[in-house]
Amino acid sequence: MSQRGICSRREADKLIEQGLVKVNGETVNTLGVKFPDSVDISLTEKAKAIQEERVTIMINKPVGYVSGQAEDDYVPAVRLIQKETHSEYDQSGNHLKPSHFKGLAPAGRLDIDSQGLLVLTQDGRIAKQLIGEASDLEKEYLVRVNDEVSEQQLEQLRFGLELDGKPLRHAKVKQLNEDQLQFILREGKKRQIRRMCEAVGLHVTGLKRVRVGELRLGKLEEGEWRFVQAQEFRHRPAGSAQLDWPDDLAQTKKAPRAGTKQHSRYVRNQGRSQKNNSASTLRLKSTDVSEERDTGLSEPASSISKTPSNETSLYGQGKRRERKSQDTEN
Repeated sequence: MSQRGICSRREADKLIEQGLVKVNGETVNTLGVKFPDSVDISLTEKAKAIQEERVTIMINKPVGYVSGQAEDDYVPAVRLIQKETHSEYDQSGNHLKPSHFKGLAPAGRLDIDSQGLLVLTQDGRIAKQLIGEASDLEKEYLVRVNDEVSEQQLEQLRFGLELDGKPLRHAKVKQLNEDQLQFILREGKKRQIRRMCEAVGLHVTGLKRVRVGELRLGKLEEGEWRFVQAQEFRHRPAGSAQLDWPDDLAQTKKAPRAGTKQHSRYVRNQGRSQKNNSASTLRLKSTDVSEERDTGLSEPASSISKTPSNETSLYGQGKRRERKSQDTEN
């Protein structure tokens, strides 16, 4: 059932025990029974109704929140899900209920020092598509580093690095400005982008996830959340065909060597190009950046009342808290 994308393995066990699964039209309520691959597996109407009640929520997580369970003095992102922080752009028609928190878990983590799109779901099918072993969904990030980036470093980031003794898959890395990068990955190892940058001599000072598969952060303000509608995140078998890479990434021109007049001109032209593209507008500020109405960077959104008082800014103003994160990325 899990392989066919009907439900997760854990959910399959529960449905079978409740007699809500049929094989070739016959009810099956015994675990461990084996059938040939050719059989027809279906759910009863009651099981389908149970699945339809499950919700998926996306949050624009600020820096300073952990993705999973609360630990020490760190606040879990799920506490941002309140009526007061419900986005006005939510068009699902759903209303927050206590039952929505039961079994709600992050489907792909985001490090405490990172911000942006975090997905939490009660639906095992969605969790499998996002973080299952066969998942091939793209994840897009906007990254700020502490120095100018050379073409050699970009090439190294795109392919050829190893983490934990294993080679990384091809990544799409595009230079948006002299200290701003765009990453698109199809894997999610622990603190992957930060470790990739460290491997080529760069230090990440800000990281924001803006897309997971077909889900974009869009108009969701920092600290706000909304329900994800079915048409936004279509159920697909894990490992199925993925969207094509954006043309502008495939045609990225090589950046001239840093310190030259050509490089300065390149940076200015990149800025003009991004400014003219409403989907990726970039407005650099002195220290902080945050997402605009789409995926560009601009001034930080105002902090919400539930943000911890000792939370640091995105780019390291104030005392930075140290912790060993258990989050997968990034």
